[in-house]
Amino acid sequence: MFDDTRLDDAAALAGADVFLRGVASWGAEVRKAHQAALPVLAGLHPGDRPRAVVAAGANGRLFRAVLEPICPVPFVAWPRAGLPGWAGPLDLVVLVSHSGDDATGATVAGEARRRGCELLVACPTGSSVAGLAAARSTTILPAGSRDPLALSVPVLAALHLLGLGPEVAAEPVAAALDGVALRCAPSRPMGQNPAKDLATVLADAVPVVWGGSVLAARAARRVAEALRPASGRPAVAGEAAQLVPLLEHARERDVFADPFADPAGQLAGAAMGPGDDLAGGPAAARPALLVLDDGSDDAAVSADRDRLLAAADSRRVATHVVDAVDVSAAQAPLSPIGTFAALQAAGRFTAAYLAVGLSRSPD
Repeated sequence: MFDDTRLDDAAALAGADVFLRGVASWGAEVRKAHQAALPVLAGLHPGDRPRAVVAAGANGRLFRAVLEPICPVPFVAWPRAGLPGWAGPLDLVVLVSHSGDDATGATVAGEARRRGCELLVACPTGSSVAGLAAARSTTILPAGSRDPLALSVPVLAALHLLGLGPEVAAEPVAAALDGVALRCAPSRPMGQNPAKDLATVLADAVPVVWGGSVLAARAARRVAEALRPASGRPAVAGEAAQLVPLLEHARERDVFADPFADPAGQLAGAAMGPGDDLAGGPAAARPALLVLDDGSDDAAVSADRDRLLAAADSRRVATHVVDAVDVSAAQAPLSPIGTFAALQAAGRFTAAYLAVGLSRSPD
């Protein structure tokens, strides 16, 4: 059972201290990554445009979401090992290797060198990936952080300087992450802490997480991934067309149900078994809708959001909106990567407090 008193209990919060400190340090990690890459960034300038850009590895889809709308050449995210068969000397390969010793990074770097591709790599200097990537056509950004999200910021800055993407400033991203850390800090009590308040909303529910834009949708998937181990039950992220039916068929809440007489966990949110779903089943928990708001004014995004909220309201499903910026402080709009980072950080804090309330490890 979820115990909300634990969220303001210093002893209970101590069990999640390492996880909470890790998320709170994301802003500092962005600054460290940017500072380490500054000498190389200062020497970059637009040159001959590549035929295409291939973003390899786990960060590829993030880079594509940021760059694809304005990149003047085709942009391909390639999360699989190696490179596409067509990649060659006319193409730019982008790679982030936070350890510098991972097998995927080494494979991509070696394959790109073999084919004569231009390379943009963020990795520790002196690492095996740096050695495999080293060439006249390679730009290596020294990794000042081992955090993949932090390393993505100087890579995006480099792509802008090469004339391939939007301007990305590190400090606004770091400041946005600092703001989330302050608003969601363990020392801030319930009622003044949006992450703790959201954890109570999700206490006995299956989270249904939605983000409208491409980057908000990606953040939604990351938040759902964090909520699953924290709660020990499912968390769903997807497009509006996928999520609306789940909300419309949510079973009605029985206000007379006794959670202590229901060991199967209907109200406590037990994990689903085969054949169970959000609409029913002996161990089904009701959904709670979590909307990640990135401030998009796109008409299609607004229409999807209205459909989701209407579906949730029709079944009296709890709804909570997470803002990328502090609306009460009239914070300036963020860059796309800043929005993604802030939404993901807010979700990570929520996952940690959900785990604390359930006496689980946030890991």
